[in-house]
Amino acid sequence: MKIQILRPFGPSISKIEIPKEIISTLNNYIDQIIIDKNKSSELDHGANLAGNVKQEFRIEEDLLRSSGFHDLLFKGVKKWIEISENKNVTKFNILSSWVVRQFENEYNPIHFHNGHVSGVGYLKLPENFGETVQSNKKSNLNGHLSLIHGNRMFNSSSMFNVKPKEGDFYFFPNYMMHTVFPFYGPGERRSISFNANIDQEIYNVYG
Repeated sequence: MKIQILRPFGPSISKIEIPKEIISTLNNYIDQIIIDKNKSSELDHGANLAGNVKQEFRIEEDLLRSSGFHDLLFKGVKKWIEISENKNVTKFNILSSWVVRQFENEYNPIHFHNGHVSGVGYLKLPENFGETVQSNKKSNLNGHLSLIHGNRMFNSSSMFNVKPKEGDFYFFPNYMMHTVFPFYGPGERRSISFNANIDQEIYNVYG
């Protein structure tokens, strides 16, 4: 597994790539749920999440395992913690996994997750995220994920902005605050996320 460890501030973040066959399996499954109103209603997860978006629904455990996505997440977390902390993760219990379908003008406010570790990856994206109002003066953060930690200080950033790319998946600690900016124009920004517990003795640094 190719993995990249990022340290824009205190806690580390890691990045891997979702194999194309897993993306295809997940998207096919999601597309079927979208057209099945009963299934969409059964799996609706919006009340449990922070997003102001069109549709959010949970992913069933059977699909997580049969698609290979569960194993991919476990291997990614294991490698991330091994490199960052020099510790061996032996327990990996996914508490929840869900899909967010975001469309024009929708957003995800600043929030954090439960569990020990979390992550988000991208399954489908618009052709572009639209222009800023002051297009020649400001960085275009439309549709970006912003990970937030601590305060902005000399020689220390407090935000790490991620421009989504299909197949990219990022892991981060559950407590890390984050938000998703709205975008403008046609298309769907489709992401998949998870929360999981790992070995308590690794997560609990206070003993």
